[in-house]
Amino acid sequence: MFKGSITAIVTPFKNGKIDEKTFRDLIDFQIKNGTSGIVPCGTTGESATLTVEEHERVIEIAIEQAKKRITVIAGTGSNSTAEAIMLTQAAAKAGADASLQVSPYYNRPTQKGLYEHFKAVADSVKIPIVLYNIAARTGVNIEPETIAKLANDCKNIVAVKEASGNLEQMSRVKLLCPRDFILLSGDDALTLSVLGIGGSGIVSVISNIIPKDVAEMVSAFEKGNIKKAQEMHYRMLPLIKAMFIETNPIPVKTAMGLLGMCDPGLRLPMTQMQPENVEKLKAALKEYSLL
Repeated sequence: MFKGSITAIVTPFKNGKIDEKTFRDLIDFQIKNGTSGIVPCGTTGESATLTVEEHERVIEIAIEQAKKRITVIAGTGSNSTAEAIMLTQAAAKAGADASLQVSPYYNRPTQKGLYEHFKAVADSVKIPIVLYNIAARTGVNIEPETIAKLANDCKNIVAVKEASGNLEQMSRVKLLCPRDFILLSGDDALTLSVLGIGGSGIVSVISNIIPKDVAEMVSAFEKGNIKKAQEMHYRMLPLIKAMFIETNPIPVKTAMGLLGMCDPGLRLPMTQMQPENVEKLKAALKEYSLL
């Protein structure tokens, strides 16, 4: 369930509202191109600007359209434990395969607070929970020891999406947690490195536009074809860099607009990409033979 290329899928908007038809088309595009799973309502899906009703609707659409063909890991985290529980229970009721739980942002809880928060969410549902560690966004790091305690105490906390950028920390997660605990890369540029220390896959941004290539790179590594995986990694690297030239998901949505995949519209406080950066993005897309 938690391996290969898992796409942190965008939420397309049209005239300020969720573009349900395009969202369904994007899900089918992912399935057709070998993606293992999708994460609706993650950071890339602009979850922070969705109303509760929209949040739940996006997850419902993802589940309906996936039709069990791929895994749906619903982003249902919050800086409010009560809200995280409510969103996670709603996703579980709708049929989500699992939940992605970002660490509470802005409040900056202690490690004890993180433990109690995630345990409360995990105890409220039966579906698997994937922790999401991204201190650059949330202001707090989930320490490997805390992850290990959660993995041991909560049978449905089964994985972590690690976006700390710290491979030593990720190695300690693998060292301290149960052997079947799953490590997923949360950074496209580090996918190959994370696979090398025992990771199972990637929750990817760039797979919104090149899902087949990301899936093939992970598959090549798993099959022992390290040379092919390395070649694909280095080919993708300039495009990956371009995807983060401004705050995610500004570049990926801009790229999808350029490629005719969806309207590039974002919700404030996300704004249109700076013209000079659009040119850099276009150059990266052309270099990758997408434009």
